[in-house]
Amino acid sequence: MDISAFRQMVTKNPNGFLGRYGLGNKILQEGGDIAEAVEHLSVAVKLDPTHVASHLALGRALIALNRKEEAKPILQAGIEVATSGRSSGGVDLVPELQDLLRTLR
Repeated sequence: MDISAFRQMVTKNPNGFLGRYGLGNKILQEGGDIAEAVEHLSVAVKLDPTHVASHLALGRALIALNRKEEAKPILQAGIEVATSGRSSGGVDLVPELQDLLRTLR
């Protein structure tokens, strides 16, 4: 999907997880406004705290904005969700979450 489709999804349903995650992630992929990506990804994490990829994307975005202290608990939460079995996937993202977290210590 292109970024305009995700924007339409968010406009139609501001509390829709898929639109928020998709838009935030797409903004990051396309090198857009990282602060806007953080806004959408923060909502996505609140809407579905068990979605590991949302934690990873939000952590990356926060690090890119040099908001490293805010990124630490987000990354840690992603690891905990993935390894606890509460998520429906995302275990494959744990090494990347851990690597990012290590760079912040």
